[in-house]
Amino acid sequence: MIKTSEFVNRRRTLLDAMQANSIAIIPAAQLVTRSNDTEYPFRQDSYFQYLTGFPEPDALLVLSNKPSLADTPDNTFSALFCLPKNKLAEIWQGRRIGPERAEEQFSLDVAHSLDDIEVGLESYLDGHDNLYFARGLHPSVEELLDTILQQLRNAPKQTKNAPNTQIDIRELLNEMRLIKSEQEIDIMRQAAQISCVAHKRAMTYSKAGINEYHLEAEIHHSFAMQGAKHPAYGTIVGGGENACILHYTENNCQLQDGDLVLIDAGAELAGYAADITRTFPVNGTFSAPQKQLYQLVLDAQLASFYLFKPGNTLKMATDCAIEVITQGLIDLGLLTGSLEENIENQTYRDYFMHGLGHWLGLDVHDVGDYKIDGQDRPLMAGMVLTVEPGIYVAPDADVDHQWRGLGIRIEDNILITESGYEVLTSDAPKSIEDIEQLMQSSGAIIQ
Repeated sequence: MIKTSEFVNRRRTLLDAMQANSIAIIPAAQLVTRSNDTEYPFRQDSYFQYLTGFPEPDALLVLSNKPSLADTPDNTFSALFCLPKNKLAEIWQGRRIGPERAEEQFSLDVAHSLDDIEVGLESYLDGHDNLYFARGLHPSVEELLDTILQQLRNAPKQTKNAPNTQIDIRELLNEMRLIKSEQEIDIMRQAAQISCVAHKRAMTYSKAGINEYHLEAEIHHSFAMQGAKHPAYGTIVGGGENACILHYTENNCQLQDGDLVLIDAGAELAGYAADITRTFPVNGTFSAPQKQLYQLVLDAQLASFYLFKPGNTLKMATDCAIEVITQGLIDLGLLTGSLEENIENQTYRDYFMHGLGHWLGLDVHDVGDYKIDGQDRPLMAGMVLTVEPGIYVAPDADVDHQWRGLGIRIEDNILITESGYEVLTSDAPKSIEDIEQLMQSSGAIIQ
């Protein structure tokens, strides 16, 4: 999906941003044991994925701008250590790309067998002034690096030198990943569309008496049938009071007639996440109190949308949503006092206790600072983020009984454009009329 040339350009951009005579070490993810001798489905490390697109575990990328090593006009050098071809292992565990094919397929200067990593890394690290590496993410690689660095420090008579300075590579990569390229945006549009279809399928399948996990199964089936084998995160299907648990993932309760159900689910496609939440009535018809609270959440989201444009900040949009929600809670009798007093005292946090949104990309909570030098970061074209206001009334809240146990969140994914924003997830119904019309219409379940 991402062209090889884009991965090459990303590596060049990173090397240009690094200090002179520097080397970067970026490990792939490893297989993670699920139980005994079985593993969880493999998911590549996001930083490694961003720079290579290489799909196998246990690999390691080396980048250098040292002139004697990077004997190219732009002073860039790339090497990959990966699992070697092994006929017996491939019979049991699946095909491997191998160093020879990896070098050509991923446009690397050289690729080595993982069997040669210790000697190879010592050779590459020698003579660099700076080492860029993300400490704390890959303990086994970190331990290997420390061993090799110590070997280099102990070999001055052999004219070997370890890098004197270690720098966290995440600062550079996080900034790069924050602004999405056209190819990334294209994939995220597809992930969003796949997720919208899945949410519509869940709405058409919903009825009283089924279990939350039935809707989860419909969502995951729809993802897979459209080419997205895995969800981007643990799917939330919360019926009734369960919707008031923000990260509810048990998904094992029966759906009751007259309740709302909240589904927070997004597909992962080519490593990129979608993240959608829709809340709808189990039986297809909102009650009067449900309509009032739902419309308040939707009004807050739609009002905040107008603040999403270059130069504005996420905080500006958040403040707008808070004002709409707080005034609405006052109007409905869940809060008392003036708008100003409630905002100042943050009483709204009893019902809206999380942020308005977060960055979205290779990680569902994607990387990138929200502040720069202590100030809220201005939005820029190419950023992708969620917008997800919500209202959650605890079952034991000291409010009128009609509001208790209602949990509502509406979440969309938006792209900041040069002139404003684009809603990537607009095909998932969210108006009261559109939801009821879809759920009450006759016909087959959406495929």
